[in-house]
Amino acid sequence: MKMKKYLIIGSGVAGTTAAENIRQNDATGEITIVTDEDLPFYYRVRLPDYLGGIVAESELIAKKKAWYDQKKILLKLNSRVRETDPGEKHVMAADGVSLSYDRLLLANGSHPFIPPIKGSDLKGVFAIHTVQDVRQIVQAAEKINHVVLIGGGLLGLEAANALHRLGKNITVVEFFPRLLPRQLDTEGAARLQHFFENMNFTFRLGATTREISGNDRVEQVVLENGDILPTEMVIISAGVRPNLELAKMLDLKTDKGVIVDKFMQTSQPDIFAAGDVIEYEGRTYGIWPAAMEQGKIAGINISGGRAAYAGTTLSNILKVAGIDLASAGEIDEENRHESKIVTSADIYKKVVIDNGRVIGCIMLGDRKNFNRINKAITSGEDITNELDTLLNG
Repeated sequence: MKMKKYLIIGSGVAGTTAAENIRQNDATGEITIVTDEDLPFYYRVRLPDYLGGIVAESELIAKKKAWYDQKKILLKLNSRVRETDPGEKHVMAADGVSLSYDRLLLANGSHPFIPPIKGSDLKGVFAIHTVQDVRQIVQAAEKINHVVLIGGGLLGLEAANALHRLGKNITVVEFFPRLLPRQLDTEGAARLQHFFENMNFTFRLGATTREISGNDRVEQVVLENGDILPTEMVIISAGVRPNLELAKMLDLKTDKGVIVDKFMQTSQPDIFAAGDVIEYEGRTYGIWPAAMEQGKIAGINISGGRAAYAGTTLSNILKVAGIDLASAGEIDEENRHESKIVTSADIYKKVVIDNGRVIGCIMLGDRKNFNRINKAITSGEDITNELDTLLNG
């Protein structure tokens, strides 16, 4: 029986999880992972810790060389795919090496969205998405004191906190009238903002950036209302967009992302996709747990198994500036549903209920029992009679 060749483009959590599941199903198949990065699979969610000097670059790495050797997975670093031939089932890397496949998985992720702001290409303007981005920011940060962060989302606030740890003055410009608009309601966001303000962060909420200006490099940010924010560095954190160049070269069906079915199969039967690059039932995810689950499903199916994806409840668990934060499902900013709220000086917890079923949760300051509540959000299990105990610990 002919040995199968599996080619995975992208070495993040989706691609690596897929490779692991392929190897579980197929002990002899040839698995190759191609990435344009210079590190093996690393914890992207820990990049702010690296930026803030909490962890060394080596501590980011999740899978060392020995793991790839043990699993008999060939990892090609610093290798960008520049040509594809889906008819002949091979791709050409930038170094001229041709890689053939029987089954192909696109797990090539996303890129930072940079809004069309005049001056966003100036020296001193950054986005945080890869370890290379952080290396450049660390180097540039040695000589500056003032940073403007455009975007008050999760990664942006984590990056701002890391730079604050390095002694920088931070101003956050956010288009929405509150921080973390996807994860926190007005009350939770106000509490988080108050905590940051106690650390001398400055916030401009409900504000739009008109221009980033400077001569040789960034010197100021100009807001739509005419206010000028002097700065020496700008970090744009405005979300991500799927990388669709390869999908288009392969003539795959795309919209916001590469369109896949519940088996992670694209419009071409021998090509699968998983992670930030995909769109499933009209939705892109852009979160680690979804990418991991999709990678697992893709790995099983690409190697002859059968598993279906049922979507992932949007949830985040993290520490923002040392504060525990967990959020999942419907945060109900408009108060359309019943909710149960527990507060204290440094804690805000909210569970959103619809027809006796928990559909969303916010935990700020203490995330004990979050996993239990999040499981019920996903499964539909009725835990309303447990909520007092779960919320009060």
